[in-house]
Amino acid sequence: MVQQLAGKVAYVTGAASGIGKAIADLYAQQGAKVVIADLKQEAAEAAAKDIAGKGGTALGLAVDVTQEDQVDASVEAAVKAYGGIDILVSNAGIQIVKPVQEFSLQEWQKMLAIQLDGAFLTTRACIKHMYAQGRGGSIIYTGSVHSKEASKLKAPYVTAKHGLEGLAKVVAKEGGPQGVRANVICPGYVRTPLVDKQIPEQAKELGISEAEVIKNVMLKDTVDGEFTTVDDVARVALFFAAFPTNALTGQSMIVSHGWFME
Repeated sequence: MVQQLAGKVAYVTGAASGIGKAIADLYAQQGAKVVIADLKQEAAEAAAKDIAGKGGTALGLAVDVTQEDQVDASVEAAVKAYGGIDILVSNAGIQIVKPVQEFSLQEWQKMLAIQLDGAFLTTRACIKHMYAQGRGGSIIYTGSVHSKEASKLKAPYVTAKHGLEGLAKVVAKEGGPQGVRANVICPGYVRTPLVDKQIPEQAKELGISEAEVIKNVMLKDTVDGEFTTVDDVARVALFFAAFPTNALTGQSMIVSHGWFME
């Protein structure tokens, strides 16, 4: 089997679990050396060890993506270990669910810092190396259907995810002449710890059962009543990372089992 990412180096944030781990695992299977950047060192190392146990190559690093010095140092460590950076997947994110009037400024800023500041800081750190290497690169942001649409109780999340689309478009225009592409993946509800945490929170806020949240809120508009899977998202991340030209740069792809269509 031809490995689509043979010889590439990928830096993936939030990669110790959920969507990030699925992407890191698939990239490693396809020949990439993968940097697992996650908030917790132990979790990052465990994910890297799991990849190594399957014959892949990975390095686990503790990184708070809101901290400029940590991001810059981790990218430099990745370059030192593997000789460069070809792929960035900015995936780290959190969710806080409540009405607009109940959000504190601290909660608002925390949400935007992780999802927007983190995307900017990792982009800035990685794109410098992509330019210097002269072999192009792929920058992928984990957005959401909420990069396109809005839902109640998610003001900062929806704001941040919309912002990623703007960032990707600018990076696509600036990076194009150097062969650096930028894309956004927009998943629907994926059954990860992030989503599992939301179910009881939304049930409480909306005054309905957890089963009703799943059926009538999260999956109501899908074509098959199914959650998007981490594998669904990872396959799209591989597609973008391996795409050989600038033809799709600046574009987003919705992965939502038909929940939202353009």
